[in-house]
Amino acid sequence: MAQPPASRRRVLFLNWRDTRHLEGGGSERYVEEVAQGLAAQGDDVEIFCAAHPDAPPDETVDGVRFRRRGTRLTVYLRAMWHVLRRSRRGDVDVVIDTQNGMPYFSVLVARCPVIVLVHHVHREQWPVAVPAPVAKFGWWIESWLAPRLYRRCQYVAVSGITRDELVDLGVDSDRIAVVPNGTYPPPKVFSQRSPTPRLIAVGRLVPHKRLEHAIDVVAELRHRWPTLELDIVGQGWWHDKIVEHAAARGVADRVRLHGYVDEQAKHELLARAWLHLVPSLKEGWGIVVMEAAVHGVPTVAYANAGGVAESIVAGTTGELAAHRQHFAAQVARLLADDAARLTQGEAAQERALTFGWANSLKAFSALLPRPPR
Repeated sequence: MAQPPASRRRVLFLNWRDTRHLEGGGSERYVEEVAQGLAAQGDDVEIFCAAHPDAPPDETVDGVRFRRRGTRLTVYLRAMWHVLRRSRRGDVDVVIDTQNGMPYFSVLVARCPVIVLVHHVHREQWPVAVPAPVAKFGWWIESWLAPRLYRRCQYVAVSGITRDELVDLGVDSDRIAVVPNGTYPPPKVFSQRSPTPRLIAVGRLVPHKRLEHAIDVVAELRHRWPTLELDIVGQGWWHDKIVEHAAARGVADRVRLHGYVDEQAKHELLARAWLHLVPSLKEGWGIVVMEAAVHGVPTVAYANAGGVAESIVAGTTGELAAHRQHFAAQVARLLADDAARLTQGEAAQERALTFGWANSLKAFSALLPRPPR
């Protein structure tokens, strides 16, 4: 087998999904942005993820090879076998093991350095996502087994909050590098700010995103703002439950579920909004916080929801709520105070543009070992 140039690294990402998957989100966006950046630098880059109907098993996009194998569960075994085969052939220099709650256990079979990428710790999400016995077992793997299996590996966290959570699980702080998500300048949009109050929430339609809280805000504030509306952008298996909740709260006519939209359409909707809501139980960083910010739209989220406490500067680029009632109160305050909302939007926009993907790529790339040739 022909060897690549000495400066060219062979990088294998293991990730649960890709951005074309129905449930693809910010963590998949992060992996693909970094992978494409490494490929553009001349590295040989592959992403191994679960197969799904919306993409072929094998394809190359922007210089990155995609290998889609297995289901959401069997992808772990398929990935280990893939790592073992590539390691035996000596054609991989570093494995990026993306731990979205569950690691790939690649450290057991890889014959090269393994870097663990963690967006956030899933302590709160396990009970919401799966039945109690499975949740307990999953949390044991994430909180006890994984830190011990990967005890000699470099970690990458996307926020300082995630880094601190990993330290609490026993990962040495000097093995954790913080590489935040980046932000691209927004595309040119043709929409203007809505003349009537408009909220937006962008994310996968799954239970732990708690989009019901955004709907509750509309229900609670509709009498004060009779024209208040909410756009929900995203797709997922929880769609029907969200529709049912809007109907039960009597605001089905004020909540519009757009499903999946392309980047241009998403930015057009963001540009129309007054406020962006992130009622999620947990986020690693919140890419969409910055996507809203580049349009001068501040975000309201929960203070205890992980990385959003870093992507949002409370009182400056948005607000962080302590609990559900406080969440609605913060939205109401910013809807009522035009000056505060506009000032926060301007500050959010200015800050968002300082987080470039080029900086994230440079920091991530610096952690990858050079092949010994």
